[in-house]
Amino acid sequence: MNRAIAELAGPSLADRIGRESIVVLPTGAIEHHGPHLPLSTDALIAEAVAGAAVERAAAEGIDVWQLPTLTYTKSDEHSWAPGTVWLDAETLLRTTVEIGRSVALMGAGTLVFLNGHGGNVALLQVALREIRKRSGLKTFLMPSLVRAAPPAGEGLDERELGIHGGAAETSLVLHLRPDLVDLSRAERWVPEHLADFRHIGFNGRPVSFGWLSNDFGTPGVVGDPTQATPAYGEVLWEASVHQAVESLREIARFEHNFSPGK
Repeated sequence: MNRAIAELAGPSLADRIGRESIVVLPTGAIEHHGPHLPLSTDALIAEAVAGAAVERAAAEGIDVWQLPTLTYTKSDEHSWAPGTVWLDAETLLRTTVEIGRSVALMGAGTLVFLNGHGGNVALLQVALREIRKRSGLKTFLMPSLVRAAPPAGEGLDERELGIHGGAAETSLVLHLRPDLVDLSRAERWVPEHLADFRHIGFNGRPVSFGWLSNDFGTPGVVGDPTQATPAYGEVLWEASVHQAVESLREIARFEHNFSPGK
């Protein structure tokens, strides 16, 4: 059964969607990823992982469907770079809330954002509650790219700073669309001066900070794409799809209401 909502006729969708249905919306970006990766990197990864996860989950009997990717999002940290197309926070928040309204009117009961762009995370977390409040949907946010142990140590010396266009993203695009990657233009672009801070940083450090991608003396890349390999990309692909399917299993049985003591 085709799980791509946009490829179905309206009456066919209405016959298949119900309150137990989960609708997955990939969210990416069109933004600068250095001289070696395409502008569509985040959208490409999110859409591919969502498609594979929806297909595998549906094969297990989960009632899950996929919307077209939301491609223009909050990428203003890269607004200085040619090719970046972004929405203001207010515009994107309103867009996601109105998409939630539409999903509720379809008859579905759950909306999942499968997100490929870090700049969207804080806003989408706000959107989860706003959509829940306005439309009554169960709402969730999960990543398209998850970390996994590299087969040959790729990216391990990025000092936990490989957050944009580094070894992981470059490897995954090498796996999905090697024709879009130009490693001859890749260099090591790790902001070493940030690695010595104990609390300030990325990836879950307790103190976060506002930044633009040209703050670090690099061409808008934070990481080391020279360490990227297709083998690492395959590992990341399988780990990312696997976690997304596991997450959809949990989402399918999630309920807000519970009885204390049970």
